[in-house]
Amino acid sequence: WGNFGMLVRAYTYIRTMGADGLRSVSENAVLNANYILKRLEADYDVSVPGPCMHECVVSARRQKKQGVTATDIAKRLLDLGFYAPSTYFPLIVEEALMIEPTETESKETLDAFCDAMIQIARETEREPALIHEAPITTPVRRLDQTRAAREPDLTWSPKT
Repeated sequence: WGNFGMLVRAYTYIRTMGADGLRSVSENAVLNANYILKRLEADYDVSVPGPCMHECVVSARRQKKQGVTATDIAKRLLDLGFYAPSTYFPLIVEEALMIEPTETESKETLDAFCDAMIQIARETEREPALIHEAPITTPVRRLDQTRAAREPDLTWSPKT
């Protein structure tokens, strides 16, 4: 049956928005995703040509040639104040970054996000080591994923 609370939340959102409101927010979500896609197409590979729906997928193939992966870009976005997009999905797009702006994001926020992505593309060319070290400003730095996979610590104990 799923998570009842989430179902109530979705139902309430639909009922509150009504048909006209849902159409409006859907159009805004599509507009926002296409705006981001257009802004980033000069610096990242576009996975599928043409307009997208409520999310866009760009590829960091160009950056990978310089040694910077989609994961590195996602970690660097944290330093720049943005929650990282989905990485490596869809699986058929090499170095995929799936960006899904919500319908309520302002143009200023979209521009700030695009500016951060463009900045990362420039940093890839000038100083890739900076991106490999990211995140730098977060309380927890980059984890050793190989060690975490080989030696999982699945218990929690309070700090003493």
